[in-house]
Amino acid sequence: MMQSFDAIIIGTGQAGPSLAGRLTAAGQSVAIIERKHVGGTCVNTGCMPTKALVASAYAAHLARRGAEYGVVLGDDIAIDMPRVKQRSHQVTLNARNNNETWLCNMERCTFIEGHARLESSNTVRVGDALLTAPKIFLNVGGRATIPDFPGINDVPYLTNTSVVMLERVPDHLVVVGGSYIGLEFAQIYRRFGARVTVVEKGPRLLAREDEDVSDAVRQILEAEGIEIRTDAECIRFARHDDGVSVGVSCTQGEPEVIGSDVLLAVGRRPNTDDLGLDKAGVDTDARGYITVNDDLSTSVEGIWALGDCNGRGAFTHTAYNDFEIVAANLLDGENRKLSDRVPGYALYIDPPLGRVGWTEKQARESGRNILVGTRPMSRVGRAIEKGETQGFMKIIADADTRQILGASILGTGGDEAIHGVLDMMNEAAPYDSLRWAVPIHPTVSELWPTVILSMVRT
Repeated sequence: MMQSFDAIIIGTGQAGPSLAGRLTAAGQSVAIIERKHVGGTCVNTGCMPTKALVASAYAAHLARRGAEYGVVLGDDIAIDMPRVKQRSHQVTLNARNNNETWLCNMERCTFIEGHARLESSNTVRVGDALLTAPKIFLNVGGRATIPDFPGINDVPYLTNTSVVMLERVPDHLVVVGGSYIGLEFAQIYRRFGARVTVVEKGPRLLAREDEDVSDAVRQILEAEGIEIRTDAECIRFARHDDGVSVGVSCTQGEPEVIGSDVLLAVGRRPNTDDLGLDKAGVDTDARGYITVNDDLSTSVEGIWALGDCNGRGAFTHTAYNDFEIVAANLLDGENRKLSDRVPGYALYIDPPLGRVGWTEKQARESGRNILVGTRPMSRVGRAIEKGETQGFMKIIADADTRQILGASILGTGGDEAIHGVLDMMNEAAPYDSLRWAVPIHPTVSELWPTVILSMVRT
């Protein structure tokens, strides 16, 4: 028997439940389908549990430094890893349960557990049930990529999904992948007491960032005792009596690293391969991401794709903004576009990296006349007071239009302080507006006017 709705939402990540809330409040009937855990990556294996782990790791790190602040805690700092994991997982469970309760009690919303597949452009199958609606929204997220490395199927390995459930500290964690997810876990487990080696195929960490950012991040991690192996052109795996042998290089350094545990953090892939997109005629790109227009509509009328599966953001905040764009356009008569979004994100090592807009490299490649201003965190009063002076601030602007093009802040509070620049860029305000702001002292943000004054043409 066919069940009819005004809209069907597949997936309960950051866009799906909020969209269900807007649609049902507008009087529409909605079916929302989830095949595993409500909340998507952020709630279950991403932002929430990992940032809870980051907080525990920071507490351990700060406790070890207690004497620097005149706080004597004793010689030994112990890590109760089952308690760390329990705390992190409870954060997930609370958020998951709250979201599920919200959906189950939402008027005009039918929450369905099961694996949804498209049967046509307006029909979805969940087990034996068939659902139909004139509007279908895909919010199916993504998962860790497992590359076809030699020997990968012969050894045990962790991904971001399984590593957040560990109740022990690895003896030696080898992190394969020198980007955002891998570096966060590398520092977390180093601070918990593990020996950690990061193996990166490319010539440097964080390939999408400017080289000065990459170099500074490497220095921060190496200062904490994390070993970094870049240019790892011969990544391969084999069982070893002490765990796993990870082949690193055929030309320089020790050719292999022996780890007790391996974490694969080499990218993400969309959950689109078992969604029945071909039956509906929905186009994807070569990597499986659903192609979308500026309003998040797909190649098929009446179907939209939001969140990680469309390849246009891959962050919780961009997924939520996808919902905002769709809801505004469908329900509020607006004309919101993806292309209007100013890109911003953070890397949650400690100190964190806050980023918005273009890198310096991108600005130079654009052919514009650019201005660049920098300031080391060692000259930021707030950082000095906290005893956390690693990193720097940087802002990039167009010398002719006076528009801010981008900014980076690798330093204490960087994930928050970046928003002063982000807000200005959202308003397309010239850098003079930020220059003449009167930020609060003592904060990190108060240095943005000073950084702007330091800008020079390069």
